[in-house]
Amino acid sequence: MDDAKHRAMEQFGATAEYYVASKSHQAGDDLPRMIELAEPRPTDRLLDIATGGGNVARVFSPHVAEVVASDLTPRMLAVVEASFAKLGLTNVRIAEADAEQLPFEDASFEIVTCRIAPHHFPYPDRFVAEAARVLKPGGRFLLVDSTVPPGEVGEFWNRFEHLRDSSHVRTLTTDEWTELILASGLELRAVEDYPKRHDFADWVGRADVPGSGIDGLLAQIRGASEAVREHARTEWDGDRLVAFTDVKTLFYSLKAE
Repeated sequence: MDDAKHRAMEQFGATAEYYVASKSHQAGDDLPRMIELAEPRPTDRLLDIATGGGNVARVFSPHVAEVVASDLTPRMLAVVEASFAKLGLTNVRIAEADAEQLPFEDASFEIVTCRIAPHHFPYPDRFVAEAARVLKPGGRFLLVDSTVPPGEVGEFWNRFEHLRDSSHVRTLTTDEWTELILASGLELRAVEDYPKRHDFADWVGRADVPGSGIDGLLAQIRGASEAVREHARTEWDGDRLVAFTDVKTLFYSLKAE
């Protein structure tokens, strides 16, 4: 298994409860928009890749026949399965799965989703190809992930994210995701940006960053260029970083009939 995947399993296995309970991940205008674009039907079968805290599975569950909530990390799956049981979601089942090598048959789902996870994937091209493979003709693929501008700003935020969480691989640009989606043979129908404000204390706490790591992050952002700080809309209380904003981008695609 790739080293990056081992790091992701260690990171999210250790912090699974935090991510399942995370109000930040449970919120966002992108979630209802995913449902609106997908137009789920009561007969649909949905695969949620890298389900994490299970938020996409949770919101789609009332609208489809079955949700398969998959993830690479067994500990995360155990915690999220317990949360599904508490919510009474009887049509959701879990499955251990590598996003880049899915253990599902061709053309077996009407909808495939993945939200705020692909920046941890070593080979995003394989992930998109696998999503396309398991979709039925006419199926819908909904991807949400952080995106960055090309150049200096994007390079800074990738370094910053990796310093906070070593399982971070790379946040792509919108153009890079567009190229991967089109290369997989899917038809890209919508691309929408959703700025998301992050409370800095919650952001580092969710990843269980030690004090020395927090000091390193603050040193990085204090030394960042004006372009970086403007892009992130950094909010300060004296020398204390209160919050910053990044961009989540929703890509909606269809598989040809």
